[in-house]
Amino acid sequence: MSARHFAITDPLPEGTVLLEASAGTGKTWTIAALVTRYVAEGVVTLPEMLVVTFGRAASQELRSRVREQLYAAERALDDPPPVEDRDQLLTLLLAVDEDERLLRLERLRTALTSFDAATIATTHQFCQQVLRSLGVAGNTDAGAQLVDDLDDLLVEVVDDLYLRGFVGATNRPIFSRRDALAIARRAIEDDHATLAPSAAEPGSVAARRVGFAQVVRREMDVRKRRLQVMHYNDLLTQLADALTDKDSPARARMQARWRVVLVDEFQDTDPVQWQVLDRAFTGVAHAMVLIGDPKQAIYAFRGGDIVTYLEAAQTAQEQATLPCNFRSDAGLVRSIGALLGGAALGDPQIIVHDVEAQRTQSRLHGAPHPEPLRLRQVRQREHLRGNSKVGAVRAHIARDLALDVAALLDSGATFDGRPLHARDVAVIAHTSRTLIEIQQALRDVGIHAVSTGGSNVLQSKAAHDWLALLTAMAAPHRSMLTRAAALTDLVGLDVERLATGGDDLDDELAALMRRLATVYARQGAAAVIESLTVAGLPARVLGRVGGERELTDLRHVGQLLHEVGQREQLGLVALLEWLQAQLADDTPVAAGARTRRLDSDAAAVQLVTVHGSKGLQYPVVYLPALSDRWVSKEADIPLFHTEAPQRTRCIDVGGPSGPEWADSVRRHKAEEAGESLRLLYVALTRAQSQVVAWWAPSNNVAAAPLHRALFGRSPIQAEIPDTVAAPKTDDDATERLSRWAEVGAFTLEPADLGDPVPAPVLTAPSGLGIGRFDRVVDTSWRRTSYSALSAPRDAEGHELSGGVGSEPEVVPATTSPRSRSSSTRGPRCLACSRAATTCPHRWPTCRWAPPSARSSTPCWSTPTRRP
Repeated sequence: MSARHFAITDPLPEGTVLLEASAGTGKTWTIAALVTRYVAEGVVTLPEMLVVTFGRAASQELRSRVREQLYAAERALDDPPPVEDRDQLLTLLLAVDEDERLLRLERLRTALTSFDAATIATTHQFCQQVLRSLGVAGNTDAGAQLVDDLDDLLVEVVDDLYLRGFVGATNRPIFSRRDALAIARRAIEDDHATLAPSAAEPGSVAARRVGFAQVVRREMDVRKRRLQVMHYNDLLTQLADALTDKDSPARARMQARWRVVLVDEFQDTDPVQWQVLDRAFTGVAHAMVLIGDPKQAIYAFRGGDIVTYLEAAQTAQEQATLPCNFRSDAGLVRSIGALLGGAALGDPQIIVHDVEAQRTQSRLHGAPHPEPLRLRQVRQREHLRGNSKVGAVRAHIARDLALDVAALLDSGATFDGRPLHARDVAVIAHTSRTLIEIQQALRDVGIHAVSTGGSNVLQSKAAHDWLALLTAMAAPHRSMLTRAAALTDLVGLDVERLATGGDDLDDELAALMRRLATVYARQGAAAVIESLTVAGLPARVLGRVGGERELTDLRHVGQLLHEVGQREQLGLVALLEWLQAQLADDTPVAAGARTRRLDSDAAAVQLVTVHGSKGLQYPVVYLPALSDRWVSKEADIPLFHTEAPQRTRCIDVGGPSGPEWADSVRRHKAEEAGESLRLLYVALTRAQSQVVAWWAPSNNVAAAPLHRALFGRSPIQAEIPDTVAAPKTDDDATERLSRWAEVGAFTLEPADLGDPVPAPVLTAPSGLGIGRFDRVVDTSWRRTSYSALSAPRDAEGHELSGGVGSEPEVVPATTSPRSRSSSTRGPRCLACSRAATTCPHRWPTCRWAPPSARSSTPCWSTPTRRP
């Protein structure tokens, strides 16, 4: 089915419509405009519309954009603006007679008044609404608690089943407990995937592994019901089951409530999500518009299934595309079109189509290199001195990138008429490890960079610093451990101090660790971080470039440790074991409270992973790792799809001895290769004005997406091979890349290191002062209750009801400090919580310390006897 270009002025969609929205083509605006048209034209009311997306942040943004669009349309219909100030939507809404204009105005005002009744939610949220509305007609435990992490329960199930299966066996277990945990996690995370191999010989290792995964799934369901807990994926499963019968109450309830359905980010759907939508609305709803971009389907690792999107596309009655790019300048759109135009990104049905650029001129001016897409070639002989190992390549690219960013920021370049700032520059890479290397290279040239990729804080350096500190606190008599803790950012000693400190320093460090252990025993990890803060932690860490990131992570990890310690009543050793378990390689990455926080809102280069960058845009984007992709020869647990026409989603848990293992790994690698091409597309399309990328002949280049697109196909070829051998010489690579440059794909540059640029001088803002409160508080207005209004009062207005009130204000009598006992409550030491007059320590900066106890030395390095 051929796709037409979609315009908001076209007739409103009816039936099932698939709308492909390429990067930057205004997908969110189109959804909000469609909602506005459906409501204003009287097709449905706002409560009769269901708008679904696949993330909480996305649903909140979409809700805000829909409300803004409704409000803008209401204002325009109430007071029509000049013709030249109207966009396509407003022009269409106002192209009616006066009676219809007033009717549309009334409909929009009604929608805004009842906006809280609009269902603009994530898939899980709307599933929960439906299940709750079914009541006794459904199969949901009303008392079940929704949780987003069941890993602790899963570990318990695995341990029980593993012991049950192998206890008492005379031979060694056929698979380890670690393998069992990996199998179980994959089986539960992708609980709707078919377990393979299906034809394993009974009693074989592969059959035992498949059987173990099946039992884990069943046991998890039993224990979740017993504990009255539910995972968010259980909502989808239960609703899909409730929709099985054509005359089910769930179908009737959903079809009666929602007549128009708009599904955002549909390329990230999975088989169960589509099953819910298909059973409830296909052929019944007035319209079901599926909006997505298969070129940006990059979430297979968390359940996204591009095959489901492609199968749903075949059932659509109509397909259309958004033809205009509103994000990128025309030059960049043309370059990306020349590079990837017509290419198939992992499937013959996923083609990069040409789009028109809404902005005809570049918004970037004054840059040292103003070309829209720059490709910097790393030559093995000139830049790497014959060393093609990936470490040398990454180091050169990191240094080259840092110098190029420094030159750009120092050039006085402007973007869209304003100065270009560091926050306008983004570095996007596949892994957080690459971003850490880039961050250090930027720091070396004096440029601040912040990570916005949403990685796990327990995988940061701060977590390892806390691990070293807790280990030393648990064994303060071991100088090797206390010295390791001293080198962390939490304590802050350097190697020279350790080398010259001798035994005296070991005694001081041991005393510090014992004292911190006492602080933890009394008040928890929060008091430990507070004690270290008093000892100068912030000033020491913030004195370095990028210190905001370290301090934010240190405090974040400290808060997590305090929360888990207080919640589970963990002692020091138990807390240490918990942190060690979280840092283990086989621990899944958790979201939510463990996601790294933004360390600073100051002007800084943005560091973000490709997955984290989806949906974002930046004026200038640097892509250092598009030619660096390592592929393992094996796969732990391959995820793949069977051959057409079934194309069933499967995970092979049988291991290398399974009968279908080789074929499973082959299919898995082929699908991953296709997704890497889609990651390439996402990375290239984040920029508004300029992209800077690198090509290098490293050991990891053969499977890299940019290398495959450049060396594995011609500009008119659709198919891109999974691997392409690197060219034999630098000249061969230059010749090939030059051909692409001639067709306008990019400007080819040698990756010569530029001259260092002086680090920017940070000047303190002037005119800082303490704010003054000069407003007048209106004491005549207050909130009250009916009880307060009807309560009897005396002549002075005081209530006579005998209710509970505030204690009377009593001025305490002034007493001499000498007359106070040691038990009198008052200022306390932040280190040991004792009263300031009885604390046995000296304080370097503690504001509670008496003058006679103040000292210039840290409290942990000069212990004194009790006064």
